[in-house]
Amino acid sequence: MGTYGYVRVSTKEQNEDRQIIAMREFGVQNDSIIMDKQSGKDFDRPGYRQLVRKLKAGDTLVIKSIDRLGRNYDEILEQWRLLTKEKQVAIVVLDMPLLDTRQGRDLTGVLIADIVLQLLSYVAQTEREFNRQRQAEGIAAAKAKGVHFGRKFKERGGDYEGVMAAWKRGEISGRAAAKKLGVAHGTFQRWCKE
Repeated sequence: MGTYGYVRVSTKEQNEDRQIIAMREFGVQNDSIIMDKQSGKDFDRPGYRQLVRKLKAGDTLVIKSIDRLGRNYDEILEQWRLLTKEKQVAIVVLDMPLLDTRQGRDLTGVLIADIVLQLLSYVAQTEREFNRQRQAEGIAAAKAKGVHFGRKFKERGGDYEGVMAAWKRGEISGRAAAKKLGVAHGTFQRWCKE
């Protein structure tokens, strides 16, 4: 019966040291720590897939926090069910001692772990949804104040009005107008629609 650790960081820039130190302190050997450096929004993670194939009944999987298994309520519950019920693997969540399925394998222990898991998964997903909502509200408030997001607008130049008037009268083409203003034809077309 082996003990494995799974470490995931969402981006290449994030540091996995905190999770690896926790695994070592728990007693997981370096060669039994599997790591992925990519978003948890899907399960297209090679390290995780390799680990799930390797795990056998009676093995123990150690993770730092429940969100290492997935990014939303349904994914976390599905992975928990797959590992604990189908593969008969024990899971230890270091940040949440109640989610240690090595002990309390009786019906009450399993029930408590399942309830805590569902509650934590729900809270994690709700927090992500609130973050997205707060972000959208912040962006809307900034836009209302006139803050521009994205690339900076091209300066229209001093002779913009004259060139635009000549184009409207049909004296010059759109491409010629864009060239006179020193912008791409697409930029000039966008200005015409504004």
